[in-house]
Amino acid sequence: DEFQRYKRKKVISLDLQRLLDSEKPEQLFSEDQESVINRAIARPGGKVRYIQVQKIRYVWDVPGKAFVRVGSLEDSNTCYQIHQKFRDGLTRRQRDLRKLVCGPNAIEIEIRPIWKLLFKEILNPFYVFQAFTLTLWLAQGYIEYSIAIIILSIISIGLTVYDLRQQSVKLHNLVEEHNKVQVKVWTKPEGGHQSESCHLVPGDVLLLEGQKLSLPCDAILLDGSCVVNEGMLTGESVPVTKTPLPQADNVQPWKKHSLEDHRRHVLFCGTEVIQTRPSGKGPARAVVLQTGFNTAKGDLVRSILYPKPMNFRLYKEAFLFIVGLVIIGLIGLVYAAAVFGSRGRPVSDTVAMALLLLTVAVPPAIPAALTTGIVYAQRRLKKKKIFCISPQRINICGQINMVCFDKVRPLNFHFLPLHSFSSGPLPWGPLCQAMATCHSLLFLEGRIQGDPMDLKMFEGTGWEMQETCSEEKETGETEAFTIVKPGATASQAPSEGMSILHQFPFSSSLLRMSVVTKELGKDTHGLYMKGAPETVASFCHPKTVPSSFQEELKSFTAQGFRVIALAHKVLSLDAEDSLRDLDRDEVESGLTLLGLLVMENRLKGETRPVLEELRDARIRTVMVTGDNLETAVTVGRNSGMIPLGDRVILVEAADPEGPQPASVTWQVMEDMQSCKEKNQDPCISIDGSSTSFHFAMNGKTFQVLQKYFSPLLPKILVNGTVFARMSPGQKSNWWEFLLLLLLKSCGLVLPPLQALKMAHAGISLSEQEASVASPFTSQTPNIQCVPELIREGRASLVSSFAVFKYLTIYGLTQFIGTALLYWQLQIFGNYQYLIQDVCITLVVCLTMSLTEAYPKLAPYRPPGRLLSPSLLLSVFLNVCFTLVVQIFAFLFVRQQPWYSPIRSHRGCPLGNEPFLLGNGTGNATEPEDTVLSYEDTSLWPLVTIYCIIVAFVFSKGKPFRKPIYTNYIFSTFLCIQLGLSLFLFFADIEAIYKGLMLLCTPTIWRIYILIMLLVKFGVSYFVEDAILQNHRLWLWIKALLRFRSSSKYRKLQRQLQRDPSWPPLNQRDFAEDRKGEAYTNPVFENSEGD
Repeated sequence: DEFQRYKRKKVISLDLQRLLDSEKPEQLFSEDQESVINRAIARPGGKVRYIQVQKIRYVWDVPGKAFVRVGSLEDSNTCYQIHQKFRDGLTRRQRDLRKLVCGPNAIEIEIRPIWKLLFKEILNPFYVFQAFTLTLWLAQGYIEYSIAIIILSIISIGLTVYDLRQQSVKLHNLVEEHNKVQVKVWTKPEGGHQSESCHLVPGDVLLLEGQKLSLPCDAILLDGSCVVNEGMLTGESVPVTKTPLPQADNVQPWKKHSLEDHRRHVLFCGTEVIQTRPSGKGPARAVVLQTGFNTAKGDLVRSILYPKPMNFRLYKEAFLFIVGLVIIGLIGLVYAAAVFGSRGRPVSDTVAMALLLLTVAVPPAIPAALTTGIVYAQRRLKKKKIFCISPQRINICGQINMVCFDKVRPLNFHFLPLHSFSSGPLPWGPLCQAMATCHSLLFLEGRIQGDPMDLKMFEGTGWEMQETCSEEKETGETEAFTIVKPGATASQAPSEGMSILHQFPFSSSLLRMSVVTKELGKDTHGLYMKGAPETVASFCHPKTVPSSFQEELKSFTAQGFRVIALAHKVLSLDAEDSLRDLDRDEVESGLTLLGLLVMENRLKGETRPVLEELRDARIRTVMVTGDNLETAVTVGRNSGMIPLGDRVILVEAADPEGPQPASVTWQVMEDMQSCKEKNQDPCISIDGSSTSFHFAMNGKTFQVLQKYFSPLLPKILVNGTVFARMSPGQKSNWWEFLLLLLLKSCGLVLPPLQALKMAHAGISLSEQEASVASPFTSQTPNIQCVPELIREGRASLVSSFAVFKYLTIYGLTQFIGTALLYWQLQIFGNYQYLIQDVCITLVVCLTMSLTEAYPKLAPYRPPGRLLSPSLLLSVFLNVCFTLVVQIFAFLFVRQQPWYSPIRSHRGCPLGNEPFLLGNGTGNATEPEDTVLSYEDTSLWPLVTIYCIIVAFVFSKGKPFRKPIYTNYIFSTFLCIQLGLSLFLFFADIEAIYKGLMLLCTPTIWRIYILIMLLVKFGVSYFVEDAILQNHRLWLWIKALLRFRSSSKYRKLQRQLQRDPSWPPLNQRDFAEDRKGEAYTNPVFENSEGD
């Protein structure tokens, strides 16, 4: 059960004696003594104990005396151990033992029975409270109202159960098809054979023989290579090449050996294998890493089944708010018991009426009020091609105060070559060969696919790519290669083409990639490298690197161009040399620099307006990218992320060298763009005339700061705008640090998978309708979705608060009226309640949130707290207004000359007959009516029409929603409700008086009631619009009271503004020691207590 918290779990025991027979566990695990399964088998006895929590199995580690997760290979295995232990597969007995302990390789989601869903929904506290309320209403004889509520509840429960059932069926169908995939497994000593995927266990060897396959498990590639589509996990449907795990003989665990690139060797469950390439040893092989719910897909499904609770105060405060209403209801219960008890009423009537007043104070629809705005906002987002798998995060988007863009791609068009590229075909030579071969492009489904930059570079050569072909070796083994040949538009070449024999894939930590090639028809081999210019240059002979290299590089990056370097080396390979055994560090040395490839980053048309809108809304924007620092800064300036005239301070940190400790330097970067526009020399503004500044740094600097200058890092992040050359791991660390130390609500666009899940509102730009990588997916490949999502989040949040306030005031208004009538042992009539609850309140709740978001973002956020001063004051003042007016009407009607405490006649005088004193008065022996009275007739319109008034007052439009008249359905219903209420109040129709149990009153008294309502409307509207929703007034009050935000982010901001030595300029600071104690600014530290 996803709502259950586990303090105790049933321990299940497995008896392995029959399976083991006479064989000892040590024999089965002779090559894998440190296996979790081996450590879990109790000796003697051969038993394994386990528990299961949220679909994950944990076995009892006998030596370690703790429950440990089972269902995956141990991370402690080295690359060499994985190859040695598992390359030949498992025996049948080993497989049976692992399957019994780990469980089947299946992600099984049962379709919930309708009866179970129905039973669970009925036991919801909301419906339990409603059932309690209906029991009281039926006991009092309010049949019609109770039947209406029962019908509405049945419809609501039915729709909810149907929706939950459909979700259960959809999720079941999503995972069921992967539980019975036919795979080819290699076992000892049988060899390869077909098997259902549900029988796979960690350690099995899969044979991948070219057919398309949806992976049923996580697996480590051992031999060959694969091309997979990881769109289900990442949200980007770009083919990804997987390379085999190296057979490095070292003591490091395989993940640490591969650092952040270990994912390059892992085939994830749920991803689609598009293409496989065999190695010289046969078909591609992979060892099963994880099975069932331990896999990447299983982890995703578990996150859907057991979502982590979001730490958003709205829902916590909603509970506290309801508790407050319950307390008011309990006070009313005591009041009702005292009144009815003191008048000598039967105990049963006293208890029933007391409980009835309790239910009036707490409208059972309040919890649902927080979801109405979300439902409509999700529907509007879907029309704008923004899809959401976590609707509760829509309200959180209304509180976003920072947006982080990962990669430059969402801000720019795809890369375009410089004009010199298009002046003619690129001549034959090493540069042309490098551009034609050094890439990760693939020929799939009749077209070339891959990274847009690689694709544009390859198109610039005019060459063509052909299907992968195989070459027979003397040993009889086959191996696949990619062939590239000159096309019709390419320059003449003295070669038929080139084959790409081996690829060292691009690594975010190494910032380079390289390929080993061979000319067709020749025995000459070559290595071509492509990557970050400063990285590639470090692998080249110094003689081949021009002295003006750095200057030229800086001139290109300062203009915002994407620059990569190309290098070449002739390789001497013998026929017997194995390409897999090549040492990358050895072959990637002594290269010749070929030149720089410069790509133009053209800004998308919508980028600058979107960033300007976010800046005008005081929403901070940050760029975290893997690109060159100068390129990222220039893109930031051109896009408006860094406004014209603002200073950019480059922060560079260095690790300790010898006796010199770690250091950090601060240098103002030249604004090449602004000086270029003015035809001036590069200029630097350091006189302090520009009060705004931005820090820029690379991933290495961030890592050093985190290690040696940790006290400085929060201060830098307050104004950090550009973070370049950041690896995926550094991005995740950056995000975690920022989230924990500085900010409350942030949005994130296209970050790494881990950061997307950490963010409050991650957005993935994907053509798919939903990406599991993030809560939101936009099919529009630009950043226009960011302000759209924030606008809808704000509108949803404001709508939720408005409906919440409305229901609260409606309940308390009805509570006050009922309590006043209790004073004379009366209550509102059945149909009177029916009109208030169903015809007005229910319709308002369903239509108020239909108002769309305002098209322009306001420079401030809506209140994010139900217990905020403005909301509490709104509820308190409106309740006070209605309390005063209702008490005045209740007392004033008794002073009228025509008033009588007992009435039996419901009609009005006919024609011109005067309204006589005592008209229709019953005799003294007539039993008192529980509804008929002038007090009831006076209070009912005050309560009913006031519900319409507050619905209008709380439907404020600008700055977060469109005006109320744009919500045609709500406006129409509001007018109908007001007209109908006035008609019922002023129409002298006998049937209406009888049906509603009202008494006829003089016209002048009805006019008095109308004047009271107009006064209530005027006061409520003025207080709500001119005072409570007046942002400038609240800012003035905050300034008068010297109120300051208590968040750490705002504290740091204020302290740094008071620090005259911040930011440091053109200086170098050193860490005090190697232990991470960093230099600190004494002026800043002394201001901590301010």
